[in-house]
Amino acid sequence: MAEPLELKKTLNLPKTDFPMKAGLPQNEPKQLAAWQKSHLYERILEARKGEPLFVLHDGPPYPTGTIHLGTGLNKILKDMIIKSKSMAGHYAPYVPGWDCHGLPIETQVEKELGGKEKVTPAEFRRLCREFATRYVEQHKRDFQRLGVLGRWDDPYLTMSHDYEAIVADALLDFMEKGYAYRGRKPVYWCIHDMTALAEAEVEYEDHTSPSVWVKFRVAGGRKNELAELHDVSAVIWTTTPWTLPHNRALAFHSDFEYVVVETEKGALLLASERVAALQAECGIKEVRVRSNGKGRDFEGVKFQHPFLPIEVPGILAGYVTLDQGSGIVHTAPGHGSDDFLSAQRYGLEIYAPIDDKGVYLEGLPEYKGKEVFEANPVIVKLLEDRGALLGNHSYTHSYPHCWRCHNPVIFRATEQWFIKMDQSAHGKEKTLRAEALEEIRDVKWIPPWGEERIYEMIEKRPDWCVSRQRFWGVPIIVFYCDACGVRLEDFAALRNVVKWFEREGADAWYKHTPEELLPPGTKCSCGSAAWRKENDILDVWFDAGSSNLAVLKGDEWPADVYLEGPDQYRGWFQSSLLIATGLRGHTPYRSVVTHGWTLDERGRPMSKSLGNVVLPSEICEKWGGDLLRLWVASQEYQADVKMSERVMTQLSEAYRKIRNTFRFALGNLFDFEPGRDALANEQLDEIDRWMLERTADLVKKCREWYTAYDFHRVYHAIHDYCVVDLSAFYFDVLKDRLYTKAARNRSRRSAQTAIWKISSALARLAAPILVFTMEEIWKHLPKTSGYAESVHIAQFPEARDFQTGLDTSVAADWESLAKIRGEALKALEAARNAKRINSSLEAKVIFELFASDAARRFLDVLQKYAQLLPGLLIVSQVGVPADSPGDIRARVLHGDSFRSEAFPGLAMRVIAAAGTKCERCWNYSTHVGENPRYPSLCERCSEALAEIEGWEPVRS
Repeated sequence: MAEPLELKKTLNLPKTDFPMKAGLPQNEPKQLAAWQKSHLYERILEARKGEPLFVLHDGPPYPTGTIHLGTGLNKILKDMIIKSKSMAGHYAPYVPGWDCHGLPIETQVEKELGGKEKVTPAEFRRLCREFATRYVEQHKRDFQRLGVLGRWDDPYLTMSHDYEAIVADALLDFMEKGYAYRGRKPVYWCIHDMTALAEAEVEYEDHTSPSVWVKFRVAGGRKNELAELHDVSAVIWTTTPWTLPHNRALAFHSDFEYVVVETEKGALLLASERVAALQAECGIKEVRVRSNGKGRDFEGVKFQHPFLPIEVPGILAGYVTLDQGSGIVHTAPGHGSDDFLSAQRYGLEIYAPIDDKGVYLEGLPEYKGKEVFEANPVIVKLLEDRGALLGNHSYTHSYPHCWRCHNPVIFRATEQWFIKMDQSAHGKEKTLRAEALEEIRDVKWIPPWGEERIYEMIEKRPDWCVSRQRFWGVPIIVFYCDACGVRLEDFAALRNVVKWFEREGADAWYKHTPEELLPPGTKCSCGSAAWRKENDILDVWFDAGSSNLAVLKGDEWPADVYLEGPDQYRGWFQSSLLIATGLRGHTPYRSVVTHGWTLDERGRPMSKSLGNVVLPSEICEKWGGDLLRLWVASQEYQADVKMSERVMTQLSEAYRKIRNTFRFALGNLFDFEPGRDALANEQLDEIDRWMLERTADLVKKCREWYTAYDFHRVYHAIHDYCVVDLSAFYFDVLKDRLYTKAARNRSRRSAQTAIWKISSALARLAAPILVFTMEEIWKHLPKTSGYAESVHIAQFPEARDFQTGLDTSVAADWESLAKIRGEALKALEAARNAKRINSSLEAKVIFELFASDAARRFLDVLQKYAQLLPGLLIVSQVGVPADSPGDIRARVLHGDSFRSEAFPGLAMRVIAAAGTKCERCWNYSTHVGENPRYPSLCERCSEALAEIEGWEPVRS
C-alpha cells in the first residue's frame, strides 16, 4: 500500500483569483474601457431584440459645469431602472439627452464675451453651441464613469438640427390649432438678464422689502355717499412701493365688513378685522368706529392717487384676503396676474412703462429714469412728503428670484407669445387645461403625492408664456408684413422654414432673409411681399417639453416612465404633459417617478458657500463608482437623501461584507464544473435544498421590488442575505463539508451546486446596482454552455429555477433548526466568556427541554435531525433528550445551563466534548486512534481519506 497522504493536502481549502481588496477606483475605469471596446450596450440590445419594449425617457440636464451629486443620483437611478428592465427580459434602450439652449449657457457665454452685443446673433449662437458641446462631452465621460450604459455616441441634443426643427414645428401646430396667441400680460421678468421667465425658472428666496401702509383719499362716489366719506382715506398695504406709480384701482372683497375709524392720523377706511393690525404696524393708539359697510358698497367709489393727478376706482375682487394688510388691495394691472384679470373685467389701463432693465420710462422726476428697486426709498419719501404714508418698516419675506442669476424679479406687462390654457383646439370641445387634468389621472405617480401636486399646478396655472427675449434657442417662426403689420398665417409657407431648420438648424433664422426662408412669391393680403421676422425665441421649457415628440419614435411613445427631481412638476413634467396633450391628445408618460434632493449629514442643501459639496468624481476617486451606486440603492430616494463621509464609511463596510460573501463562494467552486458536477435537486442535501428555496423567495421579492423601483429594498435584502443567511449561517455550516469531504463526494458536490446557483442568482440580482463588481464576479463564476459573457447581458433568475420541491413541513423543520442554532450560539458564547471552552469544536451541547408547547415542537425536530446537529452548531457532539414529545417533564436546570428567552421551554448546557481532537478536522471524537493507517483521525476523516485513496477504512 502507498504511503499515507499528507493530511493538509487532502483538505479542499478555498482557491480563487477573485481579490479580497476591490480596488474600485483603479479597476472600474479598466472595466469601463473594456465595455466600450466590446460595445456592451449594443450587445445587450441585440440580445433583447424582439422582447417587449420598455422606454425610460431621459430628462435633459443643462450642459454647464461639472455634474453634481443630484445629477449623479438621477442618472444612477435611471440606469438601475434600465438595467433591471433589461435583465427582466425587456428591450430597454437608453437615450441620454441634454437641454442645450437657454439662459444658463447664454449667461456663461455673455460673461466670457463681456456682452452679447459685441457679436452678431449668428456668431453668439455659434459660441453658445461650442460651449454646450464642450460640457456635453464632459458630462458624457462623467456619467459613464458611474457605470451608466446608453447611447452615448448618439444622444439627443436640443440644439441638433432635427430637434430644433421639431420644436419649431410644434409651436406652428399650436398656432394652427388655435392655442397660441400674442398678447400683453404681466409675466415674470428678470431685469438683470432682461428676459421673461417661466414659472419653472423662478425660485423663491428670502428678500427684504419696504412694507408700507398708504392712504388713498376718497375723491368721489355714488349719490349720497360723499357726505360720509368726504374726509376719509382708504388704506392699502404693499411691499412693492415701486408699483404705486402704476396703480389704477383699489380692490375690495364684496362680502367683507369694512369700517371707517377715527384716528390721530385721520379717518381711515379698512376691513374691520384688520384694524388691530393697522394699530400695531402704524403706531396708532386710539381708534373710534364711525361707520361701516360691505365691500360691495365701495365699488365705483373714486380715490385720489397719493402723488399723481389721477383718480382710481374701487373694484371688487375675490382674491382679497384678511391674512395681511388692510383688506383693500393696491391694484397695478401691469404688475400682477390677479391685477391684470381685474383690469380686463373693469376696463382698466394696463400701465407698465418700464424698460427691459427695469427702468421707469415715464413718471415724476423723482423716480423717472431709476431702476425699480432703487426707486423704492424714493417713492416712500414721496409718500411721506405728500402726507400719504401711515407706516413703513423693513419686511423679510419669500420673494421670486431668477433661478439663474438669483436676483429678485418683477411682474411686468409685456408683449409675449402665450399658449391658452382655457382654449379648445379647433374641432375639440375640451380646453387644454381640462384635457391635461384628465390625462393626469391616467398616470401612475411615484410617490402618489405627485398626482395632486401636478394636478393643482395645472388647475391653477395661467396661460403659458412661451416667448423669451434671447438669442440662444429656437426662434418663433412668425413673420409680420412690413407694409401693414399683419401676421403671416399661411402655415404651409411657414413650414417651409422648418425645412431650413432641418438642413441648417435654427441658425438659418439668423443667416437668411425672410424672402429666402419663405417660399418664393409669399405675399400678404395687402399685396406686399416684404416681411420682417419675429425676434423672440421659445421658452426653454417648450424645448425640453417637446423631447417626447423629437426622441420617442413609433411604439416608443408614450414612454413607460419619466424620472426626475421634485422641481420638474413645474418644469419638464408639466411642459411635456401640456405639449403632448395639446398636440397628440395624451400624456407622454405612463408613470412618473420623483426622487428627492441631496443633502449633507446635517440636512442642509449642498452649496459651495457652505463648503459641503460632495462631487461624484470625488467619490469615484476615493471609494469607487459602485460605492456611489450602493449609496443610491441604499436610500429611500423618493425623500431627500443625505451624504457624508460617515455614510460612505458605513457603506464601504457593507460592500466589503457582500464582496467577501462572494469571495467565499468563488473560493469553494475552484474545482466545480457545473456541466460535470452539478447535482439534480433530488440528490441535494436537505439544507442545500432549503437554502435554494429561500433563494427562490429572495428572487421573487427582488424582482417585484425592481418592478416597483424600490431599489433600497433590493439592496437591503441582498445585503442581509449575504451577511446573515449566507456568511453567518449557511456558509459557516458548510465549511466542514466543503473542506473535509472528498473532493467528489456527493455531499460536497451538493453544497457546491447550491453555492453556484445562489451565487449566480445574487450576482444577477445585484448587477443593476453594483455594475462593476458583479461583472468582475461573473467572470470568476463557473459557467455552463450558453451562459452570457457579461452579467449585464444575462437575465434575472427565475424563482422557479431555485424551487426544489422541498416539502413545506421539511422547510418548517429547517426554520426551527435555524432558530435553535441561533440560541445555541448564544450558549456557546456564554461558555467561552466563562472560560469553559476556547472554541466551539471543544464543546458538547446538551439540550435540556422543559414542559412547554415550544419544547415539544423543538424536541421532535432535534430528535429527527440529531445526526446533523454537530455540524449545524459547529460543535463536536450534541446530546438530545430521549423523551417523547408528549412525555417532557419539568426539569431542574443545572446552574450553568443557558435558558432561551426567545423560546420558552428551550435550554441547553455546554460542556467539554469527549474524546481526542482530530488532527485533520479539529473535531473531538472518541474514535480518534481507531484507524491504524491514520491514527490521528476521527471516523469522519477516515471515511474521507478512504474515499480519496479508494480503500475501506479499518478500525482497530
